[in-house]
Amino acid sequence: MPSHTNQAAAPRFNSFAEFYPYYLSEHQDDSCRRLHYVGSSLVLIIIACVLLSQAWWWLLAVPLAGYSFAWVGHFFFEHNRPATFTHPFYSLLGDWVMMRDAFTGRIRF
Repeated sequence: MPSHTNQAAAPRFNSFAEFYPYYLSEHQDDSCRRLHYVGSSLVLIIIACVLLSQAWWWLLAVPLAGYSFAWVGHFFFEHNRPATFTHPFYSLLGDWVMMRDAFTGRIRF
């Protein structure tokens, strides 16, 4: 498994099951994970508000809300490069699985 400091060559994964342990290793800092949860929660709130109000242009705020909190966590707390840049789909899925795992007690909140 790649280390936090050697991010020059992106690791390759054949499945999300292979990717997820790597994803968790890139989210060891509590503050980083919590910032991910804030961003993901805001995404859900924005989508709910859009559906209720039908103000569809607010969907433009979804990526900003989701990514800004996560990237602050990586750059200022975790000190690594977000997996979004090398594994965008797996990373997005990882955000939701990590949040579920935190809320169900599988990983530390």
